[in-house]
Amino acid sequence: AERRQVTVMFSDLVGSTALSGRMDPEDLREVISAYQKCVAESVRSFDGFVAKYMGDGVLVYFGYPEAHEDDPERAVRAGLELVAAVSNLKTNAALQTRVGIATGLVVIGDLIGSGSAQEQAVVGKTPNLAARLQSVAEPNTVVIAESTRKLLGNMFELEDLEAKDLKGIAGPVRAWAALRPASVESRFDAHHTSGLTNLIGRQEELDLLLRRWSKVMGSEGQVVLLCGEAGIGKSRLTAALFERLATEPHARLRYFCSPQHTDSALYPIVSQMERAAGFAHGEAAQTKLDKLDAVLAQSYTPPQDRALFAELLSLPNDGRYPKVDLAPQQRRQRTFEALTTQIVSLAERSPVLMIFEDVHWIDPTSLEALGRGIDRIKAVGVLLIITHRPEFEPPWSGRPYVTTLTLNRLAQREIAALIDGVTGNNPLPANIRQDIIERTDGIPLFVEEMTKAVLEAEGEGEARQTAASVPASALAVPASLHASLMARLDRLGP
Repeated sequence: AERRQVTVMFSDLVGSTALSGRMDPEDLREVISAYQKCVAESVRSFDGFVAKYMGDGVLVYFGYPEAHEDDPERAVRAGLELVAAVSNLKTNAALQTRVGIATGLVVIGDLIGSGSAQEQAVVGKTPNLAARLQSVAEPNTVVIAESTRKLLGNMFELEDLEAKDLKGIAGPVRAWAALRPASVESRFDAHHTSGLTNLIGRQEELDLLLRRWSKVMGSEGQVVLLCGEAGIGKSRLTAALFERLATEPHARLRYFCSPQHTDSALYPIVSQMERAAGFAHGEAAQTKLDKLDAVLAQSYTPPQDRALFAELLSLPNDGRYPKVDLAPQQRRQRTFEALTTQIVSLAERSPVLMIFEDVHWIDPTSLEALGRGIDRIKAVGVLLIITHRPEFEPPWSGRPYVTTLTLNRLAQREIAALIDGVTGNNPLPANIRQDIIERTDGIPLFVEEMTKAVLEAEGEGEARQTAASVPASALAVPASLHASLMARLDRLGP
C-alpha cells in the first residue's frame, strides 16, 4: 500500500432504477454495459484508472497507479468528456450521468476480495466525498470539491454551488460545477492568477534574451532553446521578457503544447489561432469565420490560405473562400507553407516575438510544422523561444542562429531572496527558512509553494511541522506539489 494524493471520480447513471422497471433485463444489461464501456474509454484517454464497477456506478482514480503532475485537470476534462459521450450513446434509452470529483491524500494499493471481485482498496475521505458530490450533481453535470478546485487555477469555467450539506461528512462542503475548459492563454497564467513573484537569479538569462531581440530588430531571425526541469522558471523568464518589451512595437504569438494532446495534430497551432481570433463558446460558424477573417487581415493571407485555415479550425466554407481541392499529402504541405508564410508576412510589418512552450509535449505534426518555421525565420525579424524539459532533444541545435539556454537551480542566497519575496511583511523564523532552503533544492516553484504552505499553517507550531520532513503530516508537502513529485517518483519505477 502507498500513501499518495489521488483525484477520485465517481460517475453514476441517472435514472437506472426507472430503466430497470420498464426494460427487459437483457436490454438493461446492454445499456449499462454500453454506459460502463463509454465511461472507461473516456477516462482512459486521460490516463484514469477504472478501480471498480458498482452496478450503474464507476469509481475512477487519477494519480494511481501512475501519477501525473496535472491529475486534477485530467479528471475534470475526462468528466466533461464522458458526460458528453454518454449523452450521445445510441442505446434503447436516452442516458444521462452525474459526476463527482475530489482530491486528497489516501492510502491505496491493498488488494481486497478475490477473483473478479478483487480490487485495489483506497482508504481516506476522498472517495466518499467524490461519491457524495456525485449524489448532489444535476444530470449531465460534473461537480468538484474545493480541494480539486484549488489545484486547477483558472483552467476551467466553474459555477459556485456554495456550501452543501453532504451525508456522512461533517460540516458544509464547498462545491463547484465544472462547465467547460477556460480560454486561458497558458497553464502558467492559469495557475498565477494572484500575480508573479519577483524574478530572482535570472538576470544573465534575461540579458541574453534581450541581446537576441536586438538582433531581431535588425531583421536577423533568432531561435532560443530554453531548457530546464519542471518548476525551474522557464515560463517565468518568458513572462519577464514580455514585461521588458511591453512598450516596444511588436507582434506576439504564443503556442502551448499540452500533455493531454500529444496525439492531436497541430493542437498548439489550432488553439493559438482560436485565441487570436477570439472565438467564444457556442458561437455560430458564420461568426467565427468573420472573426478569422478579421485577424488574418492583419497580415497578407491569400484566399487559398484562408480556406486552409478555416478547414484547420473545422469551420465550413460558406462560399467566401475558393474550394480546396488537394490530395491529403498536398493539403498537409500547403497548410505548412501557409502557416510559415503568415509568420513571415507578420515579420515584414513589425518584429515578431514567438513563444512555443512545453515542446516536450508537442505532437508530431506540430513538430514538423515548427521545424519548417525555424528554417524560414533566420532571414526575418522573428525571435522564437522554445521551452522544453531535458528529456526532449531539439533537432535544431548547432545552427548559427540557434542558442541553447539551460536554466540551473537557484543558489542559497537566491532562494532566501525568493522566500523574502513571498513572505513580505511576515518574516519566518531562521530555522524554518533554512528548512525550506534545504528541502526545495533550488527549484523556484518548490520554494514558492513550500513558503506559501508554511504561511498558511496556523501558528508557528504547525509551521515548524510543515517545514520539517515528517511524512505523517498532511502539510509536509503542499498539495500543489504532490502530483509533480509523485510523477517523478513513478517514473523511477520500483
